[in-house]
Amino acid sequence: MITDVAVVGAGPNGLMLAGELALAGLRPIVLERLPVPDDQPKANGMLGQVVRMMDQRGLHERLGGGPESPVPNSAYFMFGGLPVDLSVLDESPLHVLPVPQPRIVEVLEDRARELGVEIRRGHELIGLTQDDDGVALDLSGPDGAYRLRARYVVGADGAHSATRKLSGIGFPGVSYDRTTTRMAHVQLPEEWLDTATGALRVPGHGAVRPFLPHRTERGGFSYAPLPGHPPTIATTEWDQPEPAQPMSLGELRESAFRVLGVDIPFTPPEGDGPHLLRRLLGGNTRVAERFRDRRVFLIGDAAHVFAAGGSGLNLGLQDAVNLAWKLAAEIRGEAPSGLLDTYDVERRRAAGRMITHADAQQALISPGTEVTALRELFTDLLADRDAVRRVAELIAGTDVRYDMGVPGAHPAVGRFAPELELRVGDDIVRLAELTRTARPLLVDLTEDGSVAAAWSGLTDRVDIVTGSAMTGGPTALLLRPDCYVAWASDAASPDTAELAALDTAMRRWFGVLEPVSA
Repeated sequence: MITDVAVVGAGPNGLMLAGELALAGLRPIVLERLPVPDDQPKANGMLGQVVRMMDQRGLHERLGGGPESPVPNSAYFMFGGLPVDLSVLDESPLHVLPVPQPRIVEVLEDRARELGVEIRRGHELIGLTQDDDGVALDLSGPDGAYRLRARYVVGADGAHSATRKLSGIGFPGVSYDRTTTRMAHVQLPEEWLDTATGALRVPGHGAVRPFLPHRTERGGFSYAPLPGHPPTIATTEWDQPEPAQPMSLGELRESAFRVLGVDIPFTPPEGDGPHLLRRLLGGNTRVAERFRDRRVFLIGDAAHVFAAGGSGLNLGLQDAVNLAWKLAAEIRGEAPSGLLDTYDVERRRAAGRMITHADAQQALISPGTEVTALRELFTDLLADRDAVRRVAELIAGTDVRYDMGVPGAHPAVGRFAPELELRVGDDIVRLAELTRTARPLLVDLTEDGSVAAAWSGLTDRVDIVTGSAMTGGPTALLLRPDCYVAWASDAASPDTAELAALDTAMRRWFGVLEPVSA
């Protein structure tokens, strides 16, 4: 027996992919080396466009957000430890959802199991062989070695990906060996916590805003008070000798003193663990030579790693959603020629932008008087609203626009779905509520309903919704299952040329040849 897709890795990216495949009617198998979920809070939450993506799939509330549309951060953020004043923007693109990674895994695993996904924990990939019809995986499980055959394999198994290595895919890039990062859950003096702003007021130094990197000439410091967990503090220093002893709270306290110049008298965290206590030496910025090798694909850290606080999940989870619908279409025999190849093209570009983000931040937080001068200049630039907008879009990942193959297309084409409210029958709904099925979606808000009428026989391949707009935006648009716009119009009644462009988009992305008359 051959399974459709084997997903190697049960972290957030692998579980997201498995859930998306299940929504598309497949039954993937998830293979995870660890016997139980990792309880280390590697990420403190979701940052950027991925927050809206969670809303598009009905997961925002389950992850701790509200049932309404996610509200962007319109106050402030940081880029390379420099303040970015988002209040100067008419509309901020930057969303933040504080939630520890173990909770993300829990929610995505629950969702995958609800959709019928099989998850095998304690099953390690040790061999992989491809042929024209599928992939043979050699695995070591609790009951011994066995072989599993799949049509396709997706490596979501992290920076040290066995899938990538066994497929012979190179992982070129740069390793940084100058930094030492220390982090831990701690108990802080209650009188230091500013309940009005959320900041940590450090006597003799000043306020440190939550969740944002704080740079001094001697290193970096951050403070993250995640709800329901002890606060996390972290330091980064350059050119420190490698410690001979295991990481300790005392080591972190000494590091914080060197970075800030004052003592922080924290104590061990209260309550049951697990509690974070971690030291990281160096870091990497690397991108796989290719994200696809015939029937093997890579997503998340298996495809790319970089140091840009909070943005890794933004990239990896969108890898998963981008790949899933294309892979499902191929397996169902509905994919147009070349559809699977667009995964590497689109997500490689997104990874490139994120590396620009990471490298720029790395440069801005480094020690040295020349870096301080650069920061002063960059601070001047961030007084300009257009500069703030561009930096905010880079952080959020909203500056990526896919090439949909339509020259001179509507400005929304190639970008993530706009936030729209529409009246459908007697109900007022958000566009995000119409994308929960992960199917292609044609939305017709024109006066005469001509767009929907032209394609009314395509409900087997594309969902069609008609209504009227409650907010501004396109009058008609075609969304891919990953919620990127493939076609759009502002016309009250699109003309022949626009409808022909819609036909082209249908064929390009969904293999639709012609409408089927009722």
